[in-house]
Amino acid sequence: MQDLHELPKLRDSLSYYYVEHAILDKNQQAIESIQKDGRTLIPTANLSVLLLGPGTSITHAAVKTLAENGCSVLWTGEDATRFYAQGTGETRKGHRLLHQAALVSDPHKRLQVVLRMYRFRFQVDLPEDLTLPQIRGKEGVRVRDAYAQASKKYGVPWHGRNYDRGNWRSADPVNRALSAGNALLNGLCHAAIVAGGYSAGLGFIHTGKQLSFVYDVADLFKVEFTIPTAFAIVAESHQKIESRVRAACRQQFKQTKLLQLILPIIDAMLDLPPDPTATEDEITGGIDSDPARPTALWSALEDDVDTEEEDPE
Repeated sequence: MQDLHELPKLRDSLSYYYVEHAILDKNQQAIESIQKDGRTLIPTANLSVLLLGPGTSITHAAVKTLAENGCSVLWTGEDATRFYAQGTGETRKGHRLLHQAALVSDPHKRLQVVLRMYRFRFQVDLPEDLTLPQIRGKEGVRVRDAYAQASKKYGVPWHGRNYDRGNWRSADPVNRALSAGNALLNGLCHAAIVAGGYSAGLGFIHTGKQLSFVYDVADLFKVEFTIPTAFAIVAESHQKIESRVRAACRQQFKQTKLLQLILPIIDAMLDLPPDPTATEDEITGGIDSDPARPTALWSALEDDVDTEEEDPE
């Protein structure tokens, strides 16, 4: 049986690999992309996200290999501009998910997470007496300033965030660059969220969608990563914007070691307590050593349950 603890850690992984118009099949313990101009081996054991674009066919054996190696699979549109479906992550633990669900279900605790996320974005302490609407207003100003500063720095005109999901080419070059970069950042954050055992749908700031928490987490990094990258790429040329943005983001993610940061930052934002199964994991390999192994049953503490003596009649 495979020991998942021997696999590379998320923080050591490559970020993503995008492929289109290809057949993907298993080759030994990896998968192989077969295209008209040749074959390419894909290192699934240390890959975080595989993006499948139009014209791809993937075999059952290849999907099984990806799942066994904890590589998330996303089915996307051309140049990864649309998201259609996703595969599974690598952990089977419920510790992070249970904690996330408890926080998002309690209005007071949820607010504390929201405030921590906003304060993280500012990278400075905010006055304690600020209300949530006031903080959101300040965040809006911060983002608009980030756009304006990038526009001035790279000499790219900026007329506001504007794009049409149904007509990709109708947006100006910098908006297309931002959308492409954000889609990639969303995919990377999504992979980290699922790999860590969190739910992509249980958002704190965003709500009501299956990717709400992905948007929460990605927003922590957009000002630092995708905004300056998008403007820099457009300043160089308007040709092949999407592919150049992906390449630039991938290089930046690697240089800044973003994959080492995402999960610890999420844990800090949610004030994650120690995992009660950690001791068991150290001794037996824990839940992840056998994803199908049954776990203990839940039972309420006696002090938390109102009980009455049984009627003798």
